Amino acid sequence: MEPTRDISRLLEIMARLRTPDIGCAWDLAQDFRSIAPYAIEEACEVVDAIERDDFVDLRDELGDLLLQVAFHACMAEERGLFDFGGVVQAINEKLIRRHPHVFGAPEQRTPEAVESIWAEIKAQEKAEKAERRRAAGLPEQPRRGFLADVPTALPALARAVKLQDKASKVGFDWNDARLVLAKIREECDEVEEALSRDDRRHVAEEIGDVLFAVANLARHVKADPDAALRATNQKFERRFGYIEEKLEQAGKKLGEVSLAEMDALWDEAKNREDSDISD
Repeated sequence: MEPTRDISRLLEIMARLRTPDIGCAWDLAQDFRSIAPYAIEEACEVVDAIERDDFVDLRDELGDLLLQVAFHACMAEERGLFDFGGVVQAINEKLIRRHPHVFGAPEQRTPEAVESIWAEIKAQEKAEKAERRRAAGLPEQPRRGFLADVPTALPALARAVKLQDKASKVGFDWNDARLVLAKIREECDEVEEALSRDDRRHVAEEIGDVLFAVANLARHVKADPDAALRATNQKFERRFGYIEEKLEQAGKKLGEVSLAEMDALWDEAKNREDSDISD
């Protein structure tokens, strides 16, 4: 099979994989719901490659993400819903519609003009989408209200920030990051209170409140909470790896040493990192 840079070849391959009798049994068994989690997984792998500055991996991961688009479009075409070209058309139209300051008349290109028509653009898009749903015989979106268009499938931290950011647009927000920090302390106190009652359900609920407040603090200081947590995960993995390495050098194994000994090695790893930063 001759490699090509033509995206039509990707669509041909996808269609072949979904062709009964001659296609792939696994691909043929899939539907929209079964492969939906892969889109999230592939998007996360794109982010991971970017954070590692690994542009060899990034090319491959973007291809994997594009495959998910092609897969969904192929299944939609099989059912006569839309095709890949329709997906491309939709995003082209949206980009032009949402950037009148680039593609519109000169008077629309000032920041003030863009801001003033943004709400109008969104309202128009929402009305047009509702009309398309009616034409397709689909029910109205069950979720209503000001926050209804924040996707429920977003990772929890990202969705928390989206909800908070949207609520802030109508004035429902703290005006000082230190007030958010005070809220975090308050929520931690409530966790402690639930722990003292040995109330597991409320402990879990209060932990959720703490995480929501921490996400809000990150938003206020313009930090991505998910990226911050990923960095901490990497730091934990790095320092734990140091513990494992040192124990191996001493002829010891994980699980056979005390917490105090592991804590001492953890502090050693932390001090080494702090020293490297100061150097």
